[in-house]
Formats: sequence, C-alpha cells, structure tokens
Amino acid sequence: MSMLSFEKRYRVRGGTLIGGDLFDFWVGPFYVGFFGVLTAFFALLGTLLIVWGAAMGPTWNIWQISINPPDLSYGLGFAPLAEGGLWQMITICALGAFVSWALRQAEIARKLGMGLHIPIAFSVAVFAYFTLVVIRPVLLGAWGHGFPYGIMSHLDWVSNTGYQFLHFHYNPAHMLAIAFFFTTALALSLHGGLILSATNPKKGEPVKTPEYEDTFFRDVVGYSIGALGIHRLGLFLALSAAFWSAVCIVISGPFWTQSWPEWWNWWLDLPIWA
Repeated sequence: MSMLSFEKRYRVRGGTLIGGDLFDFWVGPFYVGFFGVLTAFFALLGTLLIVWGAAMGPTWNIWQISINPPDLSYGLGFAPLAEGGLWQMITICALGAFVSWALRQAEIARKLGMGLHIPIAFSVAVFAYFTLVVIRPVLLGAWGHGFPYGIMSHLDWVSNTGYQFLHFHYNPAHMLAIAFFFTTALALSLHGGLILSATNPKKGEPVKTPEYEDTFFRDVVGYSIGALGIHRLGLFLALSAAFWSAVCIVISGPFWTQSWPEWWNWWLDLPIWA
C-alpha cells in the first residue's frame, strides 16, 4: 500500500527509548530505530547459529533438524557448543530479538501517540516463551529441561512432557489455557464473519452500518458487546490463553511431580461426599 499522505507528520524524530537519534529513521514504510537494528542482529545471528547446528548434525531434512538443549548433567552451567551450548546461544538470540521487537513497537506507538497495548500484548507471548526456556529450567535446576529447536523434536518434547504427568489435560491451568485458546478462535471467527457480512453486501445493496452488526448479535445471543468491546474481549482472551499456557507448564515439574489426575483427589476428599 502506498504511503498515506498524513504519515509524513508522524515521521518526526524523537520518542525513542534510548539512543537518541541513533537509527531514528525509516526505510520505505518500515521504521528502523535502535531496537530495530538490534532485532535484525539477534535474528540473523540466531538463524546462522541454527544453520551451523544443522551443519553439525546428521541430516539436512527440515523435519528432522534439531538443536537440543544441554544434557541434564550440565545443570545451569554453560555447555560445549556441540553438546547444548549452541542451544543456549540461540536462546539468548531469540530472547534478544523478541524483547528488542517489543521495544521497537513501543517506540513506534510513542511516535504515533498511541497507547502501549501492542508491545504489552506481545510481551505476554514473549513471557510464555521465557517461561519454557528460562523460568522452568531454572526452577528444575538444569537447562536440559528446555524444549529442543526442531519441528519433530519439539512435538516429541510436548508429547513426552504430557505423558510424563500421565494425563496432562487434567492440569487445571492447561484446561484454562485451552478454553481461552478455543474461545479466542470462536470470538475472532464471529467478529470476522460479522464484519465481512456487513461490509461485503450483495451487488447493488449498500454497506451495512454498525447498527446492523449490533442488532444481529442482540437477536442471536441477546447482547452486543459493541465494536470497541469485541476488540477488548479478543485481547483479553488471547492474553489469557498465553498466560495460562505459561502457568500450566511452569507448575508441571517444579511444583507438581505426580500425575495430574491425582491432583483432583482433593475433590473426592471433600466432606460433602461423606
């Protein structure tokens, strides 16, 4: 899309978090910024390290390539590159890129005079990743508890972690996370379908106004949350899904080591069943 005429008044220097005017400019439609350069550096370095790790491995099959964390025997120390040290460096690069990208979002929001909702929301996703590769391994005492970087190996790790606690879907935080993920998809599909149905009428018919949208859901479910409300609800649902997914994995191992069905014995032990 061509640059809108009013964008020129927002392309002014200032609003940066650190570095002053360093890299405070645009390349085409993209704002660079100090944190934009930092993001590109970490992303490129991390990608090259993954390629290096693939070159050290037994295969170039994209499905089988895996950069594994250190063995549990290394604890929280540094491991040799070929024995998990590469995973540690890639993790540092990933966190550097994610955090830098969030800070770049914050700088753009400041330039536009917007709230910081976008970088804060993105930070919740970064928190979920940070939980998997830093918080949980630290609580368990070894970087080896992090997940491997690979397609099939990552799926295997998820499956093995679930079986380790017998029935992982009995994890109450996992239940909440899945409920929020599904509800997010439901809310966004309802919202998207409503907008398309209102703004893409049949040939010869006028585009419907928001009053039609509100009326539709009042007739269907008895209440319309409104144009602003649906976005607030969507944000809440999405952030809740990411937050509870982080909670469900961080309590599995550091705080609960048995099978999850056993956790629900408290329900059977309630005096109301006596």
